[in-house]
Amino acid sequence: MLIERLLQDKITESLKNFPTVLLTGSRQVGKSTLASIITKSSWKANYLTFDDRTTLDAALYDPDGFILANKTPLVIDEVQKVPDIFRCIKLNIDKDRKPGQFLLTGSKNIMTLKKISETLAGRIAIH
Repeated sequence: MLIERLLQDKITESLKNFPTVLLTGSRQVGKSTLASIITKSSWKANYLTFDDRTTLDAALYDPDGFILANKTPLVIDEVQKVPDIFRCIKLNIDKDRKPGQFLLTGSKNIMTLKKISETLAGRIAIH
């Protein structure tokens, strides 16, 4: 049985107004499931997860190339596994400031990770 996610409408609305939306929270609360539901209903996007070793390795090896190679709109699940990806996302957004480019999910409080040098301030809505 699928549990209704109260954040779904808020995230969809944020995607209409911000280039990037971050869905963060504890492990196993349904972030990936919610992102998947959103991509199948109100916001069509490619879905990638850094739980997939090939995808993770590609992003770790060449984060700039990874972002350039994957067409937006794009979901990146478990984004905290590649801290440098935030810098690449910022550069991509600064070239084209349109809303709804990225939906990021992560199980840690990403903004407090020491390895994250780019906060995406002004470019991101956090739920």
